[in-house]
Amino acid sequence: MIGWLGDVNVYVVPGVVDMRKAIDGLSVVVEEELEKDPFSGHLFCFCNRRRDLVKILYWDRNGFCLWQKRLERGRFEWPKSEEEVLSLEARQLMWLLEGISINQHNAHESYRYESVL
Repeated sequence: MIGWLGDVNVYVVPGVVDMRKAIDGLSVVVEEELEKDPFSGHLFCFCNRRRDLVKILYWDRNGFCLWQKRLERGRFEWPKSEEEVLSLEARQLMWLLEGISINQHNAHESYRYESVL
């Protein structure tokens, strides 16, 4: 999943969302409540009250995609903050989906260099 993310931002929507919402309902949440562009191609992640279901909404060239993961056991380590949307790196999204905290204090930083000289 990480390979195709490239320059895409990952936004984690704080709190809980009614998971009966599908593409139309979630895109309205993105546009009206989060004040973000649902057609941007960025990923918008939502979680249910029990924290055992995650939905990820994104626009892919000519239509919306909705990805879902349901845990059979356990809970997602969903961020507790309800004040603002969190912006994650691709690796943090993978941690989140694996049940690992996104606040890995010992994780290696990502570096971007312009030249080897």
